[in-house]
Amino acid sequence: MSYRILIVDDSRTTRKMVARSLKMSKLPISEVVEAENGEEGLAALEASEIDIVFSDLNMPVMTGFEMIDRIKESDKLSAIPLIVISTEGSAARIEHLKSQGVNGYIRKPFQPETMRDVVWDVVKESLK
Repeated sequence: MSYRILIVDDSRTTRKMVARSLKMSKLPISEVVEAENGEEGLAALEASEIDIVFSDLNMPVMTGFEMIDRIKESDKLSAIPLIVISTEGSAARIEHLKSQGVNGYIRKPFQPETMRDVVWDVVKESLK
């Protein structure tokens, strides 16, 4: 299986770093779709078959929090694994996100090895 990935972040540089780290993780990827905010992320989810979403939290137009809520409310999208990549890393914030159905959390700045470990944990979990 190869994965179709959506990266949602208002920073083009961060989107490129996430994509590069994913390639280094050896995850079989067939497509990487990018979006600058939650609204574009939701549009991409409607337009493409996406297997894993990586999202920042603080973005203009629609935040990652709002996008996550909309994804989890959707029968069509709610099963897609979500990994948050953010500078916000308090234990309370992470627990809240996990209670909302977020599958993984990566704190910025991140090392490619951290990305690899979280991604493979989520992929293994989604295969069960």
